[in-house]
Amino acid sequence: MGSLKDLTNLEELDQFERAVNDYLNLQMDSDRFTAARLQQGVYGQRQEGVHMVRIKLPGGRLNAPQLRAISDILEQYSQHDVVHITTRQDIQAHYVPLEHTPAVLRHLATAGLTTREACGNTIRNVTSCALSGVCPREHVDVNTHLDGAVAHFLRNPLTQQMPRKFKISFSACEADCAQGLMHDLGIVAVKNGDRFGFKVMAGGGLGHKPHEAIIVEEFVEERDLLLVMEAIIAMHNKYSDRVKRAKARIKFLVDRFGPEGFLEKYREEFARTKAALAIQEYPQGEWRQGEDSEIPGPGAPRKVFAQKQPGLHVLPISVPMGNLNVAQLRGLAALMDERGFDQIRVTQDQNMMLANITEDDISGLTAQLEKIGFGLPKAGDDVVVCPGTSTCRLGITSSTVIGPKLDGGAADLRVRVSGCHNGCAQPETGDIGIYGEGRRLHGKLIPHYQIYFGGDGMGGGHVALKGPSVPSARIEIAIERVKAAHLANRNGDERFFVWSRRMGQAWFKELLADLVEVRPEEVESVLRDHGYSSDFKVLQLGGGECAGVSQVQIGSAFFDAAHEREYRDALKFQRKFAEAAKCAEAIARLIGQGVSLLVGGQKIEDLAGQAEELRRALSASTAVPNESHDVLLAHKLAQFAAELARPAEEFNDAGQTALFREIDEWTQAAAEFCVRSDRQLDLSGALPKKRPAVVQRSQSQLSPA
Repeated sequence: MGSLKDLTNLEELDQFERAVNDYLNLQMDSDRFTAARLQQGVYGQRQEGVHMVRIKLPGGRLNAPQLRAISDILEQYSQHDVVHITTRQDIQAHYVPLEHTPAVLRHLATAGLTTREACGNTIRNVTSCALSGVCPREHVDVNTHLDGAVAHFLRNPLTQQMPRKFKISFSACEADCAQGLMHDLGIVAVKNGDRFGFKVMAGGGLGHKPHEAIIVEEFVEERDLLLVMEAIIAMHNKYSDRVKRAKARIKFLVDRFGPEGFLEKYREEFARTKAALAIQEYPQGEWRQGEDSEIPGPGAPRKVFAQKQPGLHVLPISVPMGNLNVAQLRGLAALMDERGFDQIRVTQDQNMMLANITEDDISGLTAQLEKIGFGLPKAGDDVVVCPGTSTCRLGITSSTVIGPKLDGGAADLRVRVSGCHNGCAQPETGDIGIYGEGRRLHGKLIPHYQIYFGGDGMGGGHVALKGPSVPSARIEIAIERVKAAHLANRNGDERFFVWSRRMGQAWFKELLADLVEVRPEEVESVLRDHGYSSDFKVLQLGGGECAGVSQVQIGSAFFDAAHEREYRDALKFQRKFAEAAKCAEAIARLIGQGVSLLVGGQKIEDLAGQAEELRRALSASTAVPNESHDVLLAHKLAQFAAELARPAEEFNDAGQTALFREIDEWTQAAAEFCVRSDRQLDLSGALPKKRPAVVQRSQSQLSPA
C-alpha cells in the first residue's frame, strides 16, 4: 500500500512561531506574515482571528496515530470539532486562533504530519489514484514514484517562489483515475510494447478558463520521470506571468506559446535538466501487466472492491460532504489498532477507504464502522462540496448548505458543488457540476449557480460542457430535471458523459430555459441564498489567499539562484565545466539584479553591465555610504563577470571549486545586505551552505588540466 513518510522539519516550525509572535507584536507587516503562514499551510478565513490549517497527505495516506493527532488539535486548539477532506486528499481544520497555530503544527509533527507548502505559490499536495498498490488494473504502485517526487520537490528552492500554485497527480494505469487531464502536471503509468513507463501531461486546470492538459511525453522510462517533472516545473517558474496573477497558471503558457511552442520550450528545459541531474537516483517500482478489469473511477470505489491480492478487498467508507468529527477520527484510529490496519486513505471524492479486508471480515467491519457513524456508499451520495461561504474568503454561495440537499439519483451521478468559479470541488469534472456566482437582474444581485454537464477528468475524458446559469433558489429543480431527462432519454445504460454530448449544449439550454428566466415579479423569490434569511450580497474580503501574496522580487532572485546552484554543483561534479560556468553566471546575474532592484537600480541581462549598474545604484543609494563595505558587492560582481567570460577550456575542477566558493561567499554577503535593508526578508532556504576555507586560487588553476 506504500509506506508513510515523515516530512516534518522542527526548525522551520521554530521560525514560524517567531513570525507569529512578530506579527502579533506588530513587528512584521501583513504581507510578509501572510507569505510565512501560507508556506506553512495556514490560511485565512472569512471569520476574523481564526485560520484554516491544511494538512498535506501525499496520496491521501494516514495511520492511526495521525488520526489521533488530528483529533487532538481539534479538541485542544480549534473552535470547531469537524475537519474537512478536500479533493486534493488534504485534511483541513478550521477555526484555529492564530496564536494557537504554532502549537497545532508542532503537535501534527509528532505524528509525522506536515502542512509545509499546502498553500501558497508552490507545489500543493500531490494526489494519486486511491487504489494504487491494490488495483488489479495497475502497472505499478505509483505511490513509490509519488513519494520520490514529494521528497525531491518539498522545500526545493525551485518551488519556493513560483508564479502561482502547481498541482500534480499520479495514476497507476491508462484509466487515469487521478484525473491528470485537469492537472498542471499529470503522470500516468503506461505499457508501451514490452516496456513500462509513464505518459506525462501538462497544462491542465479548472477554475478560470478550464483547460485540458496536453501530452508532453507519450512515454518516458522511470529513470527520466523526475527530470521531466522538474523541466516542466522549471518552465512554469521561468515563463509564467509574475504580474498578472490571473494568467499565471501553466495552462496559460500552453495558450501563450501554442502546443508546439510549449513542447519546444520543454525540450530545451529538459535537455538542461537531464544534463545537470543525469546521475541522480530515482524511484523504482515493481511493474506488471495489469488486468483488463473494472475501472474503479476517481475517488473511492462505489462498492466493495476486489484487490489484485487474491482474497482481499477494499472497503469504501462514505463521508458525507467530506466532514469528520472528533469522535469519528478517534473511532477510526481505535478500529485500525484493533484490526491491525497500518493505513487508511482519504480520496479525491472526499471519502475514505480501507484495504486488505478478507471476505469473512467485511460484514463485521461494516458493523463496526456503522457504530462510529459511517456507512458504505449509496446510489446518489457521490456529492462533493467545497467550504464556500462557510469559511472561505473567496466563497460567493453557501455550497455547504445546498450540497446536502442534492444527490446523483438512481444513476449514481457524480455531483460537484463549488461556492465560486475557482472550483475547488472540481465542478468541470462531474457529471453535473455547479459553481456559485452573483448576477444582477432587474437591479438586484441574485445568487446563481453556473452548471456544467458531462465532465470526466480520467483517460478518454473531457472537461464538462458549459450549461446555463440558474438562480440558486431553483438549482434543486434544475438538477432534478436533468437527472430525470437522463433516465428517460438514455440508450440502455448510456453513461451521462456520452449522453450529455449526444444531447448537446443547446438542448440543455432549452431544457432549463424557464428556470433561467426571472421575471420582475419573481425577483423576490430568488433574492436569498440557501441558509440565509437576508438578501444576497457578495462580501468584499480582499483577494483570496490560495494564490499567495505579491512576489518579493529579491526573494525570487535568491531562490532562482539557489536552483541554479544545485545544477552548477551537479554539472561540475560530472566535470561539465562549461555548463557549470553558465549556471554560475546565472547565479551572479540573478542576485546582482535582485540587489540592484532593491536599491532602486535596474535589471541588465549582460553580467558586466549588471555589475556596472549595481555599482551605480549602490553609490547613488542614500542607504549605502560610499565608504561602505557593501559597495564592494558590485566590485566582486565585475570580477566574476570577467572570470566567467573566459573560454570554457580554461576551467578545471580546482579553479571552479575556488571560484564557486567565492561566488557563494558573495551570495551570503549580498543576502546579509538585503536583510539589513529589509529586516522581514527571509532568505534562509535560499543560501549556500557554509564550506571549509581553501587556499586562494592561482592563475594556473584557471588553465586546462
